[in-house]
Amino acid sequence: MRSIEPIRQALEAAVEGARIAGVAAAVASADGVIFEGAVGRRSIQRPEPMTADSVFRIASMTKAITAAAAMQLVEQGRLALDQPAREILPLLGETKVLLGFDANGPILRAPRSEITLRNLLTHTAGFAYDMWNANMARYMKESEIPPMRTARLAAFAVPLVRDPGERWEYGVNIEMAGRMVEAASGLDLETYLQRHILGPLGMRDTSYIARGEWEGRLTALHGRKENGTLEVIASPPIDEARREFFPGGGGLYSTASDYLRFLRALMNGGELDGARILKAETVALMGENHMGALDVQPLPSQNPQLSAHVDLMPGMPKKWGLSFLINTEAVPGARRAGSLAWAGLNNTYFWLDPSAKVAGVFMTQILPFADPVVLAAFEKFERAVYETIGRG
Repeated sequence: MRSIEPIRQALEAAVEGARIAGVAAAVASADGVIFEGAVGRRSIQRPEPMTADSVFRIASMTKAITAAAAMQLVEQGRLALDQPAREILPLLGETKVLLGFDANGPILRAPRSEITLRNLLTHTAGFAYDMWNANMARYMKESEIPPMRTARLAAFAVPLVRDPGERWEYGVNIEMAGRMVEAASGLDLETYLQRHILGPLGMRDTSYIARGEWEGRLTALHGRKENGTLEVIASPPIDEARREFFPGGGGLYSTASDYLRFLRALMNGGELDGARILKAETVALMGENHMGALDVQPLPSQNPQLSAHVDLMPGMPKKWGLSFLINTEAVPGARRAGSLAWAGLNNTYFWLDPSAKVAGVFMTQILPFADPVVLAAFEKFERAVYETIGRG
């Protein structure tokens, strides 16, 4: 194996000029872990260095873990990809489609087709996030619906913005899938994940609940100011005494090393260090296109403080698996076609290249999502990984 120096250099370049406070990253191949390390600082305001065991709010990187939980229950026959999801989660039988607004308020109608677990895992059920959909942003504001991150059950009282199966629309789909996991298993999602995925894989620093032992390792959240500099912004933890559910679409804390263990298990066909979380054929199924002729669409920001305009790998048709972004073409010098990926709102990213047997995690804590500085640094990091292993 070649020297890992290109990876180190890419990370060091990422924090030059304090454009990014700090990064933790981890990489593995079929042979095992290649790199685990960190550069910069946990907070732009403090001298303590970022370390490989720094703890991050991974937001939507939670989704792939929730999807794995759902697929465990599919394997057991307690969930099915194409059954009406309302049979497990009755509220999905009452969901309406939001068509727009008139002088009397929102215009709603019944959906023309059933929502299924496959719809939810591929973001084709019709749900949308308010930060990328103007109608949903207006509906949630006028109806006083809290966001999912508040862990209040009132957050589930949202309509669809499309009929199921009509279009890819990124939204609260995996939050709904997480509730299905809870309903089918009889366990809350934190307990289920600890027992059946996180614990077996040795992901000791991954949880919905902030732990006292993380004090000193938890990274600060930063905001990008108009002049390009960073400032520390508040990210208060959930009041566990008032928590009403664990959202399958976001909310986990984790480390780069922990998340790499999850990716390595998938890369190894569902097993790592003697612990099997999924059958090999299930992992293969999760990596296939499950949205047919539909394509992943750009996400126009409705809240610039939380997210920039999102169009990852622009110009390339992209598909969705159960539940991963799939690039249909190879990225020169980087991931091959058919790689699986996604990210978290605070600019944490991962990819898994089943063909080249490479997986990587790149974590920082900056808003807005899809920050151009972070995306450029992540791209250089990925290219450095393939330069190191010689499989691009």
